[in-house]
Amino acid sequence: MKCGIVGLPNVGKSTLFNCLSNAKAQSANFPFCTIEPNVGVITVPDERLVKLGELCKPERGVIPTTVEIVDIAGLVKGASQGEGLGNKFLANIRETDAIIHVLRCFEDGNVVHVDGTVNPVRDKEVIEAELQLKDLETVEARIQKTEKQAKAGGDKQAKVALGVLMRYKEALSAGRNARTVELENKEEEAAAKEMFLLTNKPVLYVCNVDDASAATGNQYVEQVREAVKDEGAQVLVLAAKTESEIAELETYEERQMFLEEMGLQESGCNRLIKAAYSLLNLRTFLTAGSDEVRAWTFRAGWKAPQCAGVIHTDFEKGFIRAEVIKYEDFIALGGEAACRAAGKLGVEGKDYLVQDGDIMHFLFNV
Repeated sequence: MKCGIVGLPNVGKSTLFNCLSNAKAQSANFPFCTIEPNVGVITVPDERLVKLGELCKPERGVIPTTVEIVDIAGLVKGASQGEGLGNKFLANIRETDAIIHVLRCFEDGNVVHVDGTVNPVRDKEVIEAELQLKDLETVEARIQKTEKQAKAGGDKQAKVALGVLMRYKEALSAGRNARTVELENKEEEAAAKEMFLLTNKPVLYVCNVDDASAATGNQYVEQVREAVKDEGAQVLVLAAKTESEIAELETYEERQMFLEEMGLQESGCNRLIKAAYSLLNLRTFLTAGSDEVRAWTFRAGWKAPQCAGVIHTDFEKGFIRAEVIKYEDFIALGGEAACRAAGKLGVEGKDYLVQDGDIMHFLFNV
């Protein structure tokens, strides 16, 4: 599962990516300095791991979970017809599961804007228009093919798909994203998933601001909030340049002092990673003991056997049951033994829906 960072050239994508991953992607004041997509495997901040580590004192330490972030070359108007690096951009974004859309919300005469002036709502619309045009091209091609299947063989699935495609065409032709189309049942959802439309991917808008606006935002941020209020999308504010300075500080104490001086409780990078993790519909279950404390990633809605399979496929194949302790009980009572004694350890079967923060122990037999 991975998120793609997208935006116009010179909005701060690569600076932000460098803060997130320490991969040091080339960052320069000219378009297309990121030609190949840079990929960073990024640790997901989780305060629960710190407390569990202090309590369990594991021999092998504490192991967090990760999320993959891809820095994609800047897109320009006309990308859907191959302008700039359009075809490469569109191919790279198609391979991601969610989009982090960076918008420039700061004035700086030393940093060239590809369109001459700062206007984040216009920038957002430029990129979305290109993605919509590409999706419309995809949808129209699929309509021709699907119509033949629906008519020729009376294919029920083709008829469902055709209905979804026609609604997508209507939305895209009107300048709306595919994600705004409401699907009526699981059959339609399954059909939509197979279309891999660019504007159907979940999106997080990141407003890149100057230092002075990092805690409070500014007029540009308010313009973005107003423009996306009907999308159900999250808007996150951070100052990428400042984040890069914070990332270079050596100690946790130094970083916290820097943040407090700016009126922030948590770094923008941490907030962004958590938001990206949630955007991908990912959750975390935990294992905790004297050997190691570890976070494991699962998809929201997964049941106990699927989560067991995250650790090892044999755990899922031979699943018997899961022992579950709620994180809050584990911390409050001081560990597994105390939770057992207090009746706070639940024994769950194959239908148990795992919750974020569950501390799990799987029993299996292969």
